[in-house]
Amino acid sequence: MVTAAALPKQGSHACPALFIAAPASGQGKTSVTAALARLFARQGLRVRVFKCGPDFLDPQIHAIASGNPCCNVDLWMCGADDAARRLHAAAAESDLILVEGVMGLFDGQPSGADLARRFNIPVLAVIDARAMAQTFAAIAFGLKVYQPDLPFAGVLANRVGSPGHATLLKDALPADIAWYGAIPRLDTATLPERHLGLLQAAEIDDLLVRLDCLADALAASAMAALPAPVEFVGPEDGQAVTPVLQGQRIAIARDAAYGFIYPANLETLQELGAELRFFSPLAGDALPECDAVWLPGGYPELHAEHLSQRADLWQALAAHVGASKPLLAECGGMMSLFETLVDRDGKVHRLAGLLPGRTTMQAKLAALGGQEVPLPEGAVRGHTFHYSLCETELTPVCHAVRQGARAAATPGERVFRRQRLTASYVHLYFPSNPAAIAALFSA
Repeated sequence: MVTAAALPKQGSHACPALFIAAPASGQGKTSVTAALARLFARQGLRVRVFKCGPDFLDPQIHAIASGNPCCNVDLWMCGADDAARRLHAAAAESDLILVEGVMGLFDGQPSGADLARRFNIPVLAVIDARAMAQTFAAIAFGLKVYQPDLPFAGVLANRVGSPGHATLLKDALPADIAWYGAIPRLDTATLPERHLGLLQAAEIDDLLVRLDCLADALAASAMAALPAPVEFVGPEDGQAVTPVLQGQRIAIARDAAYGFIYPANLETLQELGAELRFFSPLAGDALPECDAVWLPGGYPELHAEHLSQRADLWQALAAHVGASKPLLAECGGMMSLFETLVDRDGKVHRLAGLLPGRTTMQAKLAALGGQEVPLPEGAVRGHTFHYSLCETELTPVCHAVRQGARAAATPGERVFRRQRLTASYVHLYFPSNPAAIAALFSA
């Protein structure tokens, strides 16, 4: 068992902060957040970026832009205390905190607006203005007044067509909505995407060039000045995690095929005392000497041909599981462990075969949303987001429970067990239950 000792609240720390939101996805809030981080980081300021909601791809971009890890803050998956602790710690050592919202500002329960309101972080609304004129002001007005207690800072116009277009947008705004400037259409600075979202940061060779281009555009606007300080208060009770995994070696796959890793998950494993050993299946690395293995999610479907040649790795994992050692496989990690994977072109790839059945890529999204997994070791929260379907005769050890109103309507993702192998489509957020995670990986 992991024991947790209550720690006293550590007071408050003030730090300039801004919550970057939008009326919908696709407006450019990731680009703007990363550009802001880059703008101030290249001036030598200490910038910390957080991502609201479950996301792996945007945080990779923000980590490059800011030079610091980007953690997630979400009132459901992570919890209010976890978010408070991370923001409070960042405020103590940073010159600027940026939080990127998720979807539209008021979308979801809880929403990005709920997070901004809870921590009193001023909201900057990024609006894609390329196909509108005065309606820009109407959208800005709606975002400001829809929830009157929302700390609303102002608005930034994205992808404007000309200086005249920007002036038209600015002049249409009500007097009580601050204009933070405009970013022109910069096709060369657009961040490339694929079916799960943005490309992983390591796959964008000229990422810093693109971010510098966007940062230069912001440097000529009101965004060049630091926002007002915000007081961040630590949680009422902190949790000191006992290092019950001291001496345990956990091998973690990490490369372009297995890159969906929350920095907070690594932090939790280290706080539990584990020694982390990373390896790359794509680079041909052998499975390190270890007591447990974690295969995170990612894009095995894009590298299935290569992975099908790693019989040595699959044999090593089979021996690991056969020795009753723990193995956690999440989403893409689980896909790799079935007998076959059918890619988007219909090509069949033979993979690990540790689990009977196959996964098949679909053209449409198969599942999306927060889910809580009632593992025998304890309930752990996380989320699911995948385009593949799984066909197997395995009987699940349990089903995840969907977040919110859908919980009672349909069961969540299936969770499979074979000895100490645990596999599902759910990406777990380890800090939501460190005790369960310790038991899951314990030898």
